[in-house]
Amino acid sequence: MPLSKQQIRKLRARAHHLKPVVWLGQQGLSDAVMGEVGIALDAHELIKIKLAGMDKTQRQAAATRIAEHSGGEIVQQIGQMLVLYRARPDAYS
Repeated sequence: MPLSKQQIRKLRARAHHLKPVVWLGQQGLSDAVMGEVGIALDAHELIKIKLAGMDKTQRQAAATRIAEHSGGEIVQQIGQMLVLYRARPDAYS
């Protein structure tokens, strides 16, 4: 379900002070990186990913691919920083 503007605003505020937990470098998107994104989302719900070593078009494509693969939603992408959110299933139990 897509996030509302109000939810995005709140998540952006929560993410402001976070440090990146996953870095994407010259090797690009690999299965290991996708696995780390999934593990980080399971643990934290809201994460920052640094997309270094790519041009703007590549960063946008990588962000979309990461979101689709992980089941997360892109909250914000500014430059090399991507903020991704995926609610934990046990959070609502």
